[in-house]
Amino acid sequence: MVMSVVVTGPEVEELTVKYFVLLAGYGEMTPWDELTPAEQEAGMAKFLAFDEACGARPGVEILGGEALGDGSMATTLRTRGGEMTITDGPFAEAAEQIGGYYLLDAPDLDTVTDLCRVLPAYDIDIRPVLETP
Repeated sequence: MVMSVVVTGPEVEELTVKYFVLLAGYGEMTPWDELTPAEQEAGMAKFLAFDEACGARPGVEILGGEALGDGSMATTLRTRGGEMTITDGPFAEAAEQIGGYYLLDAPDLDTVTDLCRVLPAYDIDIRPVLETP
């Protein structure tokens, strides 16, 4: 697990972990392109509220995040028997529903889970980022 040190004062250190937050499926949401402009604006307000909530939470920092194109825009690389093939389109049906991601630095999973309640009603996959040598 990747750990970083956040200095919050001259002698105070807080350990944080990097978390990958994948907006993995529409859950109870209507697909974005089927929402009215007013519904899209309300959804964007939730993303802004998430950004503000992260900024207000001690020890939490958004390190990155982006909206992603739909599955029809994906290029899939598959290696089978040592040979790589390149295919337009998603690897799995779920890839068509991936809306975006965030990379957060946070003290713990409970903090990330609590913050994700602010986001639109996606199915959300949270994973710690592993340290690689």
